[in-house]
Amino acid sequence: MRVESREWKVVKPLSPFHIRHSSSGGIMPRLGVNIDHVATVRQARGVMYPDPVTAVGIVELAGADGIVCHLREDRRHIRDRDLRILREIIQTRLNLEMAATEEMIRIALATKPNLVTLVPEKREELTTEGGLDVIKFFPSLKKAIQRLHKGAIPVSLFVDPKKEQIKASEDVGADAIEIHTGHYCDAKTPSQEDEELKKIFDAVAEATHRNLQIAAGHGLNYVNVRRIVEIKEIEELNIGHSIIARAILVGLDRAVREMIALIK
Repeated sequence: MRVESREWKVVKPLSPFHIRHSSSGGIMPRLGVNIDHVATVRQARGVMYPDPVTAVGIVELAGADGIVCHLREDRRHIRDRDLRILREIIQTRLNLEMAATEEMIRIALATKPNLVTLVPEKREELTTEGGLDVIKFFPSLKKAIQRLHKGAIPVSLFVDPKKEQIKASEDVGADAIEIHTGHYCDAKTPSQEDEELKKIFDAVAEATHRNLQIAAGHGLNYVNVRRIVEIKEIEELNIGHSIIARAILVGLDRAVREMIALIK
């Protein structure tokens, strides 16, 4: 079954995001659902199920605006086979998270996702632990972005909410940033949460000033997402683990719809 296409207002020709407006004229953030942890459950037993390819159909029919997957160097969850099939069947948009390595750049150029999000990657980490150091890796990131742009693929950088990293993201040629919300989500006290949220506010203001399109993600769940949604300049929220975790209890369709109800 094909999902009916929605009308989007395209911001610029090589645009990683599109803006959707509500009937009242307000901007509604898009929801990108990360399906990595469907594959994590599959890989835990080394079997063929649950298949992230099957999950995509449910997620899209539930109303998600896009699909996110991370093809890691060690292939710990999403596999090359998954990515090939996902590119063929996704009816919304595909956001491919990946490291800026030669292997991954070749895969992206062959697969042609709607967006590539460059992320840091360490074999020993359980999940992505922080944002890219754009300043430190500026030359290699610039070359990677140029190659992806030649392939007509827009690029977002996953960065910590720091002004200097956002400035470097513009300078290096990124089309967009995804703000790492992990420290906000991991805050142990209300004051820590407020402090981390202020960093995100400041980062959003900096990115807006530099005409970078803005997404946010990492650690967002059905409780802490509420304060992030209040930041109207954030155009997209990418959420995975909490949705897949809730799906175990209530089903994937309902888990996606419940998140959409919170952020729309």
